[in-house]
Amino acid sequence: MKKFIPIILSCCAVGLASCESNLDVTPKDRLSGESYFNDATALEMFTNPLYNNLLPKNEYDEQSDLVIQKTLSNLMLGGSRRTVPTSGGGWSWSNLRRINTLLGNTDKCPDQAAVAKYSAVARFFRAYFYFDKVKDFGDVPWYTTELGSADPALYKARDSREVVMSNMLEDIDFAIANLPSKAQEKNPTFRLTKGAALALKAEFCLYEGTYRKYHGLTFEGGHDANFYLEQAAEAAKTLMDRGEYKLYSTGKPDQDYQDLFVKEVADGNEYILAISFMAATGSLHNATGFAMTATQGRPGYTRKFVCSYLMKDGSRFTDKNGWQTMSFVDEMKDRDPRLSQSVRGLGYHRIGKTAILPADFELSVTGYCPIKYVQNPDDNGKNVDRPDRSTCDLPVFRYAEVLLNYAEAKAELGTLTQADLDASVNLIRARAGMPALNMAAANANPDPYMASAETGFPNVTGANKGVILEIRRERAIELVQEGTRIADLFRWKAGKCLDQDLLGVYLDGPGEYDLSGNGKTDMILYANGSNKPSAGAGVNVYELDKDIFLTEGSHGYYDYHKGVKSVRYGFNEERDYLKPIPSDELGLNKNLKQNPGWK
Repeated sequence: MKKFIPIILSCCAVGLASCESNLDVTPKDRLSGESYFNDATALEMFTNPLYNNLLPKNEYDEQSDLVIQKTLSNLMLGGSRRTVPTSGGGWSWSNLRRINTLLGNTDKCPDQAAVAKYSAVARFFRAYFYFDKVKDFGDVPWYTTELGSADPALYKARDSREVVMSNMLEDIDFAIANLPSKAQEKNPTFRLTKGAALALKAEFCLYEGTYRKYHGLTFEGGHDANFYLEQAAEAAKTLMDRGEYKLYSTGKPDQDYQDLFVKEVADGNEYILAISFMAATGSLHNATGFAMTATQGRPGYTRKFVCSYLMKDGSRFTDKNGWQTMSFVDEMKDRDPRLSQSVRGLGYHRIGKTAILPADFELSVTGYCPIKYVQNPDDNGKNVDRPDRSTCDLPVFRYAEVLLNYAEAKAELGTLTQADLDASVNLIRARAGMPALNMAAANANPDPYMASAETGFPNVTGANKGVILEIRRERAIELVQEGTRIADLFRWKAGKCLDQDLLGVYLDGPGEYDLSGNGKTDMILYANGSNKPSAGAGVNVYELDKDIFLTEGSHGYYDYHKGVKSVRYGFNEERDYLKPIPSDELGLNKNLKQNPGWK
């Protein structure tokens, strides 16, 4: 039976404006300091809110160069749309207070096994907490104890990311050593285990290793990029060798990927850590409504991303003659099966239904409608298409990501072998029915599309250029809508990808369109100012330059944001890889210095 992660509300979960108010307030749910932390139940109950407070719950709606919405985020707009906030902005420390409160009171518990376990839980979450802070701000103050209102440490300067990352390694290694194995934990898919700690270590070490490599970041007397890449590869390989996890597969490559993400109960073989949702407890999310309701953002995959999917035989779509102006029906044929399990493609129908649903421009600003996480509309006896009615469990750490982390770390180190690929990336490809990635072939002929400044990563160089680009392709396709893309772009120093074209389906002008591949008209475009043509039931009719805007006017790629006249100011390479510290915090603590470029 699935067990929902307990949630205990406390004022400690509320982010307060100042560093003092965040760090010196005694938790209101903390009973007597002398009596509360004296058994395993108390320690567990005190750490339970960290699951709810820190783990992400809506990663499916992250905007990037892969997925956009009707209203572009300030990050996607860039420039002057991003400003220094007065308060908030991610500079919140209340969850750290809870973590350090527990770690400072474990001596009151005589149960040493419980102390070890819940200290490991707390230190896992401290590493997790600081990973987010490093991604957002770079250097941040490192705290390991509760602070009183008169404690001078409240007003200390930021510690270097070298200090923070080194301490994170100590925390996560403690967690790995002291958390239960998958077999030892009663509900391992939804509670912390050694596997989750190894997955987190692999993730943040890969982040730091590639960040230091591509940003040219060094610290005198500190660790170099390769140290963190080696730590990432070692953590991932340790998890792989434990044999506790495997990719979900029923031998049906045309549906296994899609089915994985709509399960009411997360697959415990692939999901190393997941967040539980269920209608019975009122724990719900919005992934289905986000994709199926026109008022929820109208998300769409970008054509740049869709073109990166390979053909089913492993060849490049962008090597085909005429790929640039190919119709929707033609571009959807014979592709990597994950494309039609992520986007409404040919013959798409809802899970549990038979009615064919074409691509719908009412639901998507690109015409490439996402279907990842889209459940059977009758799940739970309720209409899951309504906002906040989804009940499928959401992943935090997934085994496929661990395999990708391993391959990438080894490729960046220059130690990747074909055997490494066969034990990682090629398992993922096999699940999807795709041919194996050949390292020698990839390096002999790097994909120009993936290396282009217009559609890829021009800063990838060296002997492993081709295979690194292929691993990045695989990462984008496998992990889309799992909240990894912005972090990936930033660690690769590829923020300019956010300035690349945000376009949709190619349309060659007024006329009738079949978008489902069944030979029937699904959509009609007519010229601006012409009489609106009549249409049958279920056929959408749009006027050019009014309802739908194309890049070339009478034809071209669907360009929704051309129509709404959104202004994109561009990514600032000297500023935008880090967030600004709120101005109130700078006023309270004169030892804090603002991140470069923010005024």
